[in-house]
Amino acid sequence: MELLTTAHVRELCEHLNIRPTKTLGQNFVHDAGTVRRIVREAQVETGEHVLEVGPGLGSLTLALLEAGAHVTAVEIDPALASALPQTVKAMAGEQAANLRVLKMDAMKVTSPQLLDSATEVVEGAFPVTAAPTKLVANLPYNVAVPVLLILLEALPSIQEVLVMVQSEVANRLAAGPGSRTYGVPSVKVQWYGKARTAGAVSRNVFWPTPHVDSALVRISRYTEGGPAVSDQEVSREEVFAAVDAAFSQRRKTLRSALANWAGSPQDAARIAEAAGVDVSLRGERLVINDFIALARAKKQIEN
Repeated sequence: MELLTTAHVRELCEHLNIRPTKTLGQNFVHDAGTVRRIVREAQVETGEHVLEVGPGLGSLTLALLEAGAHVTAVEIDPALASALPQTVKAMAGEQAANLRVLKMDAMKVTSPQLLDSATEVVEGAFPVTAAPTKLVANLPYNVAVPVLLILLEALPSIQEVLVMVQSEVANRLAAGPGSRTYGVPSVKVQWYGKARTAGAVSRNVFWPTPHVDSALVRISRYTEGGPAVSDQEVSREEVFAAVDAAFSQRRKTLRSALANWAGSPQDAARIAEAAGVDVSLRGERLVINDFIALARAKKQIEN
């Protein structure tokens, strides 16, 4: 199958009168080797239902279809959403029947039912018999982390994620406790699975050329024993509130950083002691299970 080249990308943008915008984080991949590498890293299998967010002009979409995937593509830009089926039909032939395009905001996908019953179906060639099991995408850089967390929560069927994001974001998602880049995204993604980087991507494979480099990040959802699976005593919201509080003042110890969340520095110390967490530590030293313990202890003390 022929994939999009630089000439294709420029021609499509000119034809559609599209000027890539920073607001939507639009940078279009024009290198076939890069999108094939992403599909290869994602280990996409024939017949697998893959969710793609922000397909743009269709560079990665075509590579996913080439690998035999059934693709549900979610695109917020009306012009791009309308043009994608035509581009795919012209370049993918019969495999275009495996594409379903939804014109909607991925940030508003709060349940599997929204994907199944979306009213803004631009193209829906294949019957949806199962929820997507993988998220493979070149995510809009300005909303990459929120989109990831929303979709991991809304679509438990997604077991593997392979996305291209800004290098800095990839490093934050995959960072370990105590490292300089460890922060809120690092901890929150631990609620769902294990994140690790999967290689760098040059800025030169995009048009227009961005001012930053990119990287691939892989997230493997816990199959058993993971926090989101095993703990029923506290909610995601309660745990994430503790995470946000701990990192709201990075240079402060938990006694100070958690004071507003707990009620006072003394209450923070009492909760930390009940949770078995050293209150003299800073938030960047804790893992998700520590925050679960803190949220659980707070709930038990307050009740």
